[in-house]
Amino acid sequence: MRKQVNIATAFGLNEQTVLYHGSCVDMLKTIPNKSIQLIVTSPPYNIGKEYEKKTKLSNYIEKQSQIIKECERVLTESGSICWQVGNFVEDGSIIPLDIALYPVFADLNLVMRNRIIWHFEHGLHCSRRLSGRYETIIWFTRKTKEYVFHLDPVRVPQKYPAKKYFKGPKAGQYSCNPLGKNPGDLWIVPNVKSNHVEKTEHPCQYPVELIERLVLSMTNEGDWVLDPFAGTGTSIIAAILHNRRGAGAETEKKYIKLAKNRIVKTINGTLKTRPMNKPVYDPKESGNKLIAVPWQNAEDNKAVQLTLFEKTSV
Repeated sequence: MRKQVNIATAFGLNEQTVLYHGSCVDMLKTIPNKSIQLIVTSPPYNIGKEYEKKTKLSNYIEKQSQIIKECERVLTESGSICWQVGNFVEDGSIIPLDIALYPVFADLNLVMRNRIIWHFEHGLHCSRRLSGRYETIIWFTRKTKEYVFHLDPVRVPQKYPAKKYFKGPKAGQYSCNPLGKNPGDLWIVPNVKSNHVEKTEHPCQYPVELIERLVLSMTNEGDWVLDPFAGTGTSIIAAILHNRRGAGAETEKKYIKLAKNRIVKTINGTLKTRPMNKPVYDPKESGNKLIAVPWQNAEDNKAVQLTLFEKTSV
């Protein structure tokens, strides 16, 4: 069982866990300059969810700018900001929010270190364009070479662990790092849908394992992790799991209740989460019967597919 930790309702540097019910702007005003090591969040996308009011894109960018400016103020010299976003949709046209928000970070003299693509398999199906199956995490630091980044804790299994150098002074020696390889900037992580072990009633909940990678690579134990849009507390949970301090703000009372319940379970070691680096579900390997071709036989299926191809190729 984990050590009991008090969940504070107001930010204080001596706290371990903070869940603030209210605007992140108000919470940020109470945080001292350069005290947060990692700021990671997924803000509303301005698409009219129950917890946001859809507005003009220019107004949305302006509001985000105010929050990002405060985040930059509280960021340590070696810290990171990770802003996870999708697309703003208007009259059938999509506008990538990471592109729209990039100038805001650049104007604050922050440097983009990576544009991480989060790929997932499930979501809404589109009929007039290709279905969206990714979102982005834009990672910024200050203009310094001293920003915190630990690669070893987030390495993934080597694809060819037995590969060796074939020439040169290391010929015959294994060429792969035994701890694993760099995960790269394309992350395949299942999103939280109905059958996900972490699913709550929140419509846009992101998985703990997605944030764990950021926490492990961009902070040290005891550092502060802040989520201005805490939702159901995922970022705070990822921080607690790895002995960091976690803080977040949330305006919706029902999500505060959900977040608090999940945080308490995390502290007690009873919260169920999808483990980091667990293989993505493969229906074929699992013997799922739903992958069976519904046509009479494989030849019929092949004929149907060829017919469809011919029709769309004209």
